[in-house]
Amino acid sequence: MENTHPEAPRMSDYTIGNWLADRAAIDGARIAIDDRGVLTSYHALNTRARALASRLAEAGYGAGGRIATVSGNSTDHVVAFFACAILGIAFIPLSWRLTAAELGELIRRSRADLLLVEDEYAGLGEEALAVLRAAGGIAPPCAEPGLAGVEQWAPPSARPLERRDAEAGDPLLVVFTSGSEAAPKGVVLTHRSCFWTNLALSRAMPMTSADVVLSILPQHHVAAWNVQPLLAWWVGATVVLERSFQPGRVLQLIRERKVTAMMGVPTQYQMLFAQPGIESADLRSLSRALVGGSTIPEQLAVEAARLGLPLAQGYGLTEAGPNVLHLQSAELAEFPGAVGRPYPSVETAIVDTESGLPLADAATGELWVRGPSLFSGYLDDDAATERAMSNGWLRTGDIVARDAGGIHRVVDRVKNIYVSGGENVAPAEVEAALCTHPLVEAAAVVGVPDPVWGERGYAFIVTAAPVSRDELLAHARTLLAPFKLPAHVEFVDELPRSTIEKVARGALADRARTALAAHDQTGTA
Repeated sequence: MENTHPEAPRMSDYTIGNWLADRAAIDGARIAIDDRGVLTSYHALNTRARALASRLAEAGYGAGGRIATVSGNSTDHVVAFFACAILGIAFIPLSWRLTAAELGELIRRSRADLLLVEDEYAGLGEEALAVLRAAGGIAPPCAEPGLAGVEQWAPPSARPLERRDAEAGDPLLVVFTSGSEAAPKGVVLTHRSCFWTNLALSRAMPMTSADVVLSILPQHHVAAWNVQPLLAWWVGATVVLERSFQPGRVLQLIRERKVTAMMGVPTQYQMLFAQPGIESADLRSLSRALVGGSTIPEQLAVEAARLGLPLAQGYGLTEAGPNVLHLQSAELAEFPGAVGRPYPSVETAIVDTESGLPLADAATGELWVRGPSLFSGYLDDDAATERAMSNGWLRTGDIVARDAGGIHRVVDRVKNIYVSGGENVAPAEVEAALCTHPLVEAAAVVGVPDPVWGERGYAFIVTAAPVSRDELLAHARTLLAPFKLPAHVEFVDELPRSTIEKVARGALADRARTALAAHDQTGTA
């Protein structure tokens, strides 16, 4: 008999390391991970995770500690995650897409006791640590993940910690995400938070041990853990790990591995549908294709329906675990452009942005979220946590319209983040980097629609003397990851302002869209 979604929770269910042990005892021979054709059973995964946990504990790492990583999707990375889960150590996956300067800053802010750097990113890791040391920071001890690395020998901890079993309130995942402020913030998700997130997902989109999940999102994103993979490992399903998104290979894997579930951003599905041979591709095994990052474009929904691919809409944010709203594939045609209704155990409210009061029935306002899956706060930043919360409610910063039937649509953002290819980009961070150029006096960046990436940045620049677009972007490229670089640059005499302090971003967004429309019509800037 297949193992279906989890039923009534036991106390041990709240600690994620126990999921793996329980599953190994029930289905030890079943395949937990297919990592580029290398198969790992639940028994082997549990054995490796517990051996690494013992190795780390012997070296002085324990509850309350922090281990950061720079790694692609791999079995070794998952082993490290579960070892941390067993010991009550916070697992902090950092993005390999960042520059050495950005990564060095996050390593400093993570205050990691240990840094695990995969061999492929060893050069980036060394550069990041050099940046950290040059700024006067103290670099943590380092090791490589895997059987030949930390699983064989762990460098001693600089601050020996207590060895005990993980508890529900211990931090499990810390994911850095861009907010409305310039610096990314570390979102702390506890074992309890992740338990409730996955329980809710299992109720909305049930999964069984017969499922095969294709995981294509990089594991420095919360969705790479809490949207399908962790639930799969809870119920005994198989997770096919991919290190990058290659549309042709995805089609091959769906066919050969009989993939039943996957999650991606709209850009990835658009690239998938543009593949030669998509018309004859065998997608019959795929029963759940979840879309996150932004709303499903109408044309994408039409194309998916034509191909018989069951797209389902998800909406969330890292601080919420991330799952907040969902729309089943059967409802896409009925509610085009909607992001759906709350997941089980997730409570939402639409709040008037002026009065701060909740609005009843059909309404438009800021979306607030409450429930047991919320984060416990921002890492070492109580002030930012207080700004994000209000009496137990998380302010999402998104303006959302709710209809009389409880279906939600995202209208706009209170915050200025835009989403490019599934990656959050904070304009303030991009602006700060642009303004480090000696000739730049002011900068403002807004998100504009992009047919491939969903949104890209459009930068308005005030300079003290002439500077070329190429020179400016070359400078910014040393400070920012490529996906954060603005695709469009316009030099202006001054930035319009709604008040002395605030740039009139709405006016700039309108100006950017008008300029792009004129370019599309004439072919000239």
